[in-house]
Amino acid sequence: MSSYQPQLEASVAKLKSKHLVQMFRDQVKKSGPRRAARAKKNGAWVSKTWAELDSQVRDLANGLLELGLARGERVAIFGLTSMEWAVADLAIISAGGVTVPIYASNTVDETAYILENSGAVMAFADSDVGEKGAAGRLTRLLGAQAKVPAVKHVICFDDAAVGSTSAKKLSELEKSGRAWGSANAAVLDQRAEAITPFDPACFIYTSGTTGNPKGVVLAHHSFVLENEALLEMSLMKPSDVMLLFLPLAHVFGKTALASWIGQGFDLAFCDNVDKILEYAAETKPTVLPAVPRIFEKVYAGVIQKATGAPGIKGKLAKWALGEFDQYARARMDGKTYDSLGLTLAKKLVFTKIAATLKERLGGNIQLCVSGSAPLARKIAYFFEFNGLVIIEAYGLTENCAGATSNRLNKNKIGTVGPAFPGTEVKIAEDGEICLRGPHVMKGYWRNDEATKEVLGDDGWFKTGDIGEMDGDGYVKITDRKKDLIKTSGGKYIAPQNLENALKAATPLISQVMIHGDRRKYVSALVTVNEDGAKKLLTDKGLTAPPYAELTQHAEVNAALQKVFDELNATLPSYETVKKFKVLKADFTVEGGELTPSLKVKRKVVTTRYLAELDSMYDEKLADS
Repeated sequence: MSSYQPQLEASVAKLKSKHLVQMFRDQVKKSGPRRAARAKKNGAWVSKTWAELDSQVRDLANGLLELGLARGERVAIFGLTSMEWAVADLAIISAGGVTVPIYASNTVDETAYILENSGAVMAFADSDVGEKGAAGRLTRLLGAQAKVPAVKHVICFDDAAVGSTSAKKLSELEKSGRAWGSANAAVLDQRAEAITPFDPACFIYTSGTTGNPKGVVLAHHSFVLENEALLEMSLMKPSDVMLLFLPLAHVFGKTALASWIGQGFDLAFCDNVDKILEYAAETKPTVLPAVPRIFEKVYAGVIQKATGAPGIKGKLAKWALGEFDQYARARMDGKTYDSLGLTLAKKLVFTKIAATLKERLGGNIQLCVSGSAPLARKIAYFFEFNGLVIIEAYGLTENCAGATSNRLNKNKIGTVGPAFPGTEVKIAEDGEICLRGPHVMKGYWRNDEATKEVLGDDGWFKTGDIGEMDGDGYVKITDRKKDLIKTSGGKYIAPQNLENALKAATPLISQVMIHGDRRKYVSALVTVNEDGAKKLLTDKGLTAPPYAELTQHAEVNAALQKVFDELNATLPSYETVKKFKVLKADFTVEGGELTPSLKVKRKVVTTRYLAELDSMYDEKLADS
């Protein structure tokens, strides 16, 4: 037994719920006739009450028991964010099983690896629709099953997709489960009663950029703590409506599900990141958890609409945004900024921008939560300036998503807030952030060596992030140990800071990756935002060519050069970006350059575009 185990057990004993199934069933008792969730089907929104959800979960859980699911066995779910995904997850844990989420973009081989490594005995797929040329997920899952015979059953959410395959239809499994449950009424409840707080609830496989992913084992008590901490922080309430697009194979999405069943708010599922604004207009959420990329896109869209207005309106918007830039720079320097120009800008322009911003998010938005990657401070100030709060939080898969978070009544932009209730945070001598508490993983599945590297006998988890803590306990992330660039001149540079500044500076940039480790100076790979680039050209009376040509257009490159020049003017010489190259294709999840949470996979991009990177290094330039 580790030296931390007695303290962990004492902390877990204080939790109000023993496990996720208890949380769910308590919510059903309290909120039975209320709407629990909705999803769009065939162009119309379909809702379920908590009582209806419970009935479906029980039928499916009994169906899994009828198929022979034993306590502690693993069941995979391979699909997009959907109500069916949540039902399957709840059914698996209700039957005493362990959920193994698989990202919707995973290949046959990646899926097979996770199935084999986790020891999964069954698996769900959502449909057989393929995105961007890929085979459908049911086809991919059946291909993976052929390589992993231990997976005895494949179930598909979409009955029509099953056809003549060996997969089972979800509706038929629910129907048979209903009959089996009637004949074996006590079995499901006995399974629930046998669950302990320390039992695994899921294995979440990290989306590693190289090598095979590691399975992070998260116990029921981890999710229970996250929910109870969020309740204590009063970030959400039962009357809220949350729009959830986050991948449910990502810990951020999984924790959002836990808070949903614990707090009972209305959850609207969004199965396509490109439809967020459309679905927001229809569901009018009050809460939106998202990754920074979403807020970057909303910001760019609002700026583009304002400055693209014809005549005096567009010119006025550009002037007002110049005033805001001065305000944001002052805030970043820890100063205040006020002027007659800013006052006029608020009255003449920003009242309309604020209305547009709120309208784009559905009109009722009250809270945005940003996690998974750093949020550019300028974008956070922009939202705040226009009356919308973005709460930035911090955590990793290994600590069940949430470790620190800003608070509604004290939001320090540029920090990720103080510790969650029930979480301990310390900064090691080398600046690494360390975490401890019931939310920390049990370890990596079948990988003791990797577990020992990051999780000590004393319970402290080494995050790999470098940071600092102020007098109020607010944490600021300064670097990522593995991402730090060290130039050949010995200078250390945090690439994310530069990337965030560039994306916040212009709607022209879609993605950017700063490079320069062991090189003489810093360079960058840039992908172009097609809408922003087209607007740049049409404003100049030019015709926009197809995307690949658009990225290489002289006007686009000149505008990007100006952005880099302006950023470089604020940096020490060794940190300035000496050269950049614009790529002819954007980074995508399907293409393998982005993680499912829309972060750039640095090693993948570096390997894929090594020739382009090498071409930017000139011995005549130094990193002085």
